Amino acid sequence: MTGRDRPDAGDLSRRLAENAEAVCRHYLSAGRRHGNYWLVGDVRNTPGRSMYVRLCGPAEGRGAAGRWTDAASTEYGDLLDVIRESCGLTDFRDVADEARAFLSLPSPEPRSVAAVDHPTGDRGPAGYTEAARRLWSMTRPLAGTVGAAYLRRRDLKALDGISSLRFHPACWYRPDDDGPTETWPALIAAVTDLDGRLTGVHRTWLAPDGRGKAPVDVPRRALGDLLGHAVRFGVASDVLAAGEGIETVLSLRQVLPGLSLAACLSSAHLAAMAFPPLLRRLYVVRDDDPAGDHALDMLEERTQAAGLELIALSPRLADFNDDLRQLGPAALRAVLHPQLAPPDVARFLEAAHI
Repeated sequence: MTGRDRPDAGDLSRRLAENAEAVCRHYLSAGRRHGNYWLVGDVRNTPGRSMYVRLCGPAEGRGAAGRWTDAASTEYGDLLDVIRESCGLTDFRDVADEARAFLSLPSPEPRSVAAVDHPTGDRGPAGYTEAARRLWSMTRPLAGTVGAAYLRRRDLKALDGISSLRFHPACWYRPDDDGPTETWPALIAAVTDLDGRLTGVHRTWLAPDGRGKAPVDVPRRALGDLLGHAVRFGVASDVLAAGEGIETVLSLRQVLPGLSLAACLSSAHLAAMAFPPLLRRLYVVRDDDPAGDHALDMLEERTQAAGLELIALSPRLADFNDDLRQLGPAALRAVLHPQLAPPDVARFLEAAHI
């Protein structure tokens, strides 16, 4: 076959961009067109408006057609990423095959059995949830790993009893360009439903020494069915604190170890979180940005309709991990004390220091 018969990643991306609206209507069907953009909740086809795809623009460079950004998660990419995440595919060869099928391009030569042993998911939620479960099955306990070292450097040291975080020493990472697949150590978080069933995973790729995130363009990505679900710390009962980021939520655990917590991973998923059946009071660990404000507004409407009490928790600095690291645990307790409901001060804050 000629080079045109077997396009590389850059060529596939450009061809998809020439048909950007058709790609969006097929793979991001939960969204809709608004002017020159396609709006949807996220790259995994969640309903919402935080992600926008350019439908028009130059073939390359700034403002190119087919490029997308998620204002809530700060993820970005091209239409190959849309196909990968919406279909739950973890190997670039499968993404390319799907893109060729959509574009009605010839398939490459058949692959050998050895070429397809990297896990992939079938189309749809069941497929990418199964891919997430396979990845989770390849992880190891967090203690003594680079993942634990990364969290300790963020002053997140109270990790005993946490089963929703594990470690993968060489997790696959695909850059947004057509470069080779890389492997980096990764902190893997389990996304579960209210019954504890794993529906997805969240990956944070790390530097080999745990001194920060890996030097890649998008060091955080989720895989699986996220809508309504969360990374959970503790079993939710009548009181729960929920926020976006894992590190932000874990910061509260350092001073409120008895409080059940949930990290929903983005403002869109925080707004759509499922409420535990026994819940009576929900604390929202808010991010001070427009997306966080929107999530809080949505939760205010939903909690009022459900008859639940909602209380927003606001950090003194940019987020609660900044409060913990720069001000210290005692100052973080002082920040939280006046914001908690009086019964919860005794139940969670003071009880932790008896």
